[in-house]
Amino acid sequence: MKKNVAVIGVGAVGVEILRILKQRKFPIGNLKVFARSSRIIEVDGDQYQVQAISEENFDGVDIALFAGTEGEKGASVLYAHKFIEKGAVVIDNGNDFRLKEDVPLVVPEVNRSQIAKHKGLISNPNCTTIQAVVALGPIHQNFGLNSFILTSFQATSGAGKQAAKSLWEEFLSLVNQNKNNDFDNLDLFIKEKPVAFSNQIAFNAIAQIGGIGEDGFTSEEVKVVNESHKILGDDSIRVSATCVRVPVFTSHSESIYFITKKSATLEDVEKALKEAEGLVYLKDGLCFPLESQGKDDVYVARLRKDPFVENAFWLWCVADNLRKGAALNAVQIAEELL
Repeated sequence: MKKNVAVIGVGAVGVEILRILKQRKFPIGNLKVFARSSRIIEVDGDQYQVQAISEENFDGVDIALFAGTEGEKGASVLYAHKFIEKGAVVIDNGNDFRLKEDVPLVVPEVNRSQIAKHKGLISNPNCTTIQAVVALGPIHQNFGLNSFILTSFQATSGAGKQAAKSLWEEFLSLVNQNKNNDFDNLDLFIKEKPVAFSNQIAFNAIAQIGGIGEDGFTSEEVKVVNESHKILGDDSIRVSATCVRVPVFTSHSESIYFITKKSATLEDVEKALKEAEGLVYLKDGLCFPLESQGKDDVYVARLRKDPFVENAFWLWCVADNLRKGAALNAVQIAEELL
């Protein structure tokens, strides 16, 4: 069962992939780690030799896990086909191939059957989409989804390790300039120009993730629509989203309003959520991004029925965006390949 595995990219997601491969005891014969430059990295006390990705490194790999750099110069655009030509199956965390017609877009808890249709390449969805479809998948399967409206509250690590670091640095800068703790005259604005985002993220919220299109929606919001349609296998679902960056290091939160096609009671929806794979339903509690950090499941709470609209409900869900939102989902796909 052992497979030769390559991990391409050692940013926040790449490091998490290495961590999860070890934690889940993935049957690795030979492990190669690639990035733009060679170096040694340490993850949880283990050292990994990172090789500069180049032509001679593609032989002998069974599964290649791309951690996800998007755009025309993204690693998967440049190198995925070379791994495939040498016989590997590529699992790509980037955005470049997700909506290609012949590339499966997979969340195993929702549509694992699509994995068998791959032609050498399988795409990992966007982190925002993954936790949404894990929460909504069992509802769609049991009752059908007429529509859903999603508002996300996304952690800084979703924009990379340096973005999360910038939140900490902004916070320290504000603490330093407000040493007197005078809350009557508290200045919460950083003096230097923000590094990671369009505006200061510390003690703030930024209602834009990605570029804004002509229709006013951002690229992140469009991903939620298109990817949800593909994963759930139903383009008729009316989907709309607002994606917001918030001052949290790890784990995204989402507020989702959904309307089912079939008649459903609150108890019916609760039953579907309780029986769902990869999901923890908290009927009487709350779930928090801080507490979901480092966890594999998607947590759902605050399920409630809209008293004014038939078959309409609200739910709140949280998940670790680096684990289930990226690295874990990719490793789960690799496990299904075995």
